[in-house]
Amino acid sequence: MSWTGQMVLILLGLAFISLTSCSNHAAQKVRSRFDSGTVYVSCDESFKPVIDAQLQVFKADYPNANVVVQYKPEADCLRDFLVDSIELVIATRPYSKREKALISDSLNVATDFTTVAYDAIAVLVHPQAADSLFTVGEIRDLLAGKSKKALIPVLDGLKATSTVRFMLDSVLRGQSLGKNVVAAPSSREVIDYIARTPKAVGFVGIEWVGNADDTAQMALLKRVRLARMESTDSVGGFVLPVQYLIYTRTYPLIRSLVYVLKEKEQGLAGSFANFLRNDRGQLIFRRAYIFPALRPFYMRDAQTQ
Repeated sequence: MSWTGQMVLILLGLAFISLTSCSNHAAQKVRSRFDSGTVYVSCDESFKPVIDAQLQVFKADYPNANVVVQYKPEADCLRDFLVDSIELVIATRPYSKREKALISDSLNVATDFTTVAYDAIAVLVHPQAADSLFTVGEIRDLLAGKSKKALIPVLDGLKATSTVRFMLDSVLRGQSLGKNVVAAPSSREVIDYIARTPKAVGFVGIEWVGNADDTAQMALLKRVRLARMESTDSVGGFVLPVQYLIYTRTYPLIRSLVYVLKEKEQGLAGSFANFLRNDRGQLIFRRAYIFPALRPFYMRDAQTQ
């Protein structure tokens, strides 16, 4: 081959490499917009009913938005802080200082978090259960395997979930779960276990059974019964996890619903986070009978006849 022919091949090769590089670079630059594209969200499984309700309205507003929510145990969601493809994490706590540093170092992204609502952990019993009033101390003894009552505590897993972490941190406070604790694979299966086991006591997010306007939730509540917990402000008074008592923290088992945003450029993840934070998203939390954290909730005195 002549010298001229060799030069032509070299130049064609360089041009091909340049075009391929530009094409790949352009592909990397394709980002979701506030109203379209695809984004991946990691969400604590116990929040599924209310987040599904948020998604339904958000997608109605933005038909070209593809928000793919992966429902997982909370520990898996927290590990997703370091997964580049997951731009929004919804759990019961934000990142720690150490996690924030790891996100910044490994992903090179700015982070933001906001508490958008508060919910409660509901205590469920069989409809024919003799026990339906509990103190925090009784729940602690039950979960630690120290209760004298022949009851079976049921959690949505023995580790990794937000319900388990709440019980370990806020109820057991250093004690270990007892060998009597039964692990169900999900919140729905906790409900199923309670429905067929008269001696069982289960724990799920109130989102699963607390919305009086949701026919599916009311159907589940016909199969189980909400137990009452001793009020934080009245010894001997027992209350249900209703919205007003979440607001006043009179019901003792309260936790946060928090999003963590780790988006390199403003796009669909930030748009969905803004939706949860703003008026319409906060109204959906309110209508789900949990308490919106960022918008005023007005209480009125009322009398019944």
